[in-house]
Amino acid sequence: MAEPQTRPAGIDGSTLPGPYGVGAYAAKLREFLRERSRVQLFGEVWNLRLSRSKVYLELRDSDGAVPCSMWRDDFDALRLGEGALGDGAQVVVAGGLDYYAGSRTSSPSFSFAITALRVAGEGDLLAQLDRLRKTLDAEGLFAPQKRLHRPALPRTIGIVTGEGGKARDDILAGLRRRGWQGRLVWAFAPVQDRHAAPRITAALQDLAATRAVDVIVVARGGGSLADLFCFCDETLCRTIALLDVPVIASVGHHTDRTLIDDVAALSCSTPTHAAESAVPVHCSEARGGVLAVARRLDVHGRRALLHRAQTLARLSRAPGEHLAGERRRLHQRMREIRAAGRRRVQTEVGRTARKALVLDRKAHAASAEAHGATRLGALALALAAHDPARTLERGYALVTDPAGELVTSAAAARRAGDVRLKFSDAAVDATIRGDDERA
Repeated sequence: MAEPQTRPAGIDGSTLPGPYGVGAYAAKLREFLRERSRVQLFGEVWNLRLSRSKVYLELRDSDGAVPCSMWRDDFDALRLGEGALGDGAQVVVAGGLDYYAGSRTSSPSFSFAITALRVAGEGDLLAQLDRLRKTLDAEGLFAPQKRLHRPALPRTIGIVTGEGGKARDDILAGLRRRGWQGRLVWAFAPVQDRHAAPRITAALQDLAATRAVDVIVVARGGGSLADLFCFCDETLCRTIALLDVPVIASVGHHTDRTLIDDVAALSCSTPTHAAESAVPVHCSEARGGVLAVARRLDVHGRRALLHRAQTLARLSRAPGEHLAGERRRLHQRMREIRAAGRRRVQTEVGRTARKALVLDRKAHAASAEAHGATRLGALALALAAHDPARTLERGYALVTDPAGELVTSAAAARRAGDVRLKFSDAAVDATIRGDDERA
C-alpha cells in the first residue's frame, strides 16, 4: 500500500523515528530478511499442505519451529514419490528467510523459503509415538476397554470435545438420526495445543465419576498429525485404558490414527459415526418394532384369554362330574361289600355249625376216654401196691436161697444157710449161722 499523503503526528514524548507507513516498513522488513544468509536446516515435517503454486509445511524439533514454503514446481521436480514426505518425516532443507508484506485484504506471512529438500528418515516424534504404542500394547492396555459392555440403548452419554468445534454439531445430528432422546453430559476441553491432553484427561475422569454416564465419546474434527498429537499423550491413554466406562474415540479423518484409537473401546472415523456407535439401536425403528410386537402380543393375549376361559369353564365342570363318578363308584363298592359280607356271614355260620358238631363229637369221645383213664389209674395203683419193688422201696428186703427161691421164714433161712438179700438199690449175699450169731 502506498504511503499516505498526509503523515499523522507521532506519539508525544516518544524518541523513536517515524511514524512510517506500514507498507514501507513491510517492504524494508522483507528486504532485510531476504538479505540474511542462506542456510541449511533439519527437523521434522508437520502440517504439510500442498496448493497449486506452493507447498507449505512446518519444520520442527524439540526446541522450536519454523514455517516453511517451497514452490510447487521445485517440489515436484524432486520426484519424491507417493507418501515419501509426510508429517513426522525427518528432512534437510536449504534456503533463506522470506516475508510476504500482505495488503489491505490479505494477511502478512513469514516463512523460510526452501530451495532444496532431502528426506533424511523418520522423525523423532513418530519414532517416539511408535515406541509408546508398542509399550502400551505390551502392557495389555489396548484390551481392557474392548472388554467393557456397551449398552445398546444408553440413558446418558458423556461427550468430550471442543466447545465451538464442528464435531459437536455432527454428534447431535447423528443422535437425532438415531431418534435418541436420552441425556447428554458435555465436558468441553481444548482439543489442540500443549494444554489439551491434561484437560481432556480431567474431563474423562469427571465423566467417569458421574456414575449415570453409560458411555463416553471423545470427538474432534480433522487436522494434521501435529494438531492431533495431544491425543497420543501417554497419561491420557493410560487413563482411558483404566476407566470402567466404555470410551468411543473419533479423532481426525479416516486415515488418521492416534493412540487413543488403540486404547479406546471403539474407534470411529467421524463424530457422526461415533454418535451412531454410541446408540447402536435406531430408536424410531425400535419403537415401531416394539409397537408391532405389542399389537401382536395384544392379539395373542386376547386369544390366550379366550382359550384359557374356555379351558377354565371346562375344568370348572370337571370337579362335579368327578365327584358324581366317585359317588357312583362308592355306592357300587358299598353294595358289593354288603353282598360280600352277607355271603361271608352265611359261609362262616355253616362253618361254625360244622365245627360245633365236630367239637361235640370230640367232647363225647374225650369223656369216654377220661372214664377209661380213671379205671386204668385205679388198676395201676392196685397193681403197684402188689409190686415187690414198691415194697423194697419202703425199706423191706427180699430173701432168696441159692436157687433163687423166696425164703419166707427163719427156719427156711437156717436150712438154706446161704441166702441172697435184695434191697431196692442192690443185692448182697449172706450166711445164716445160728440163733446166737449174727449174719
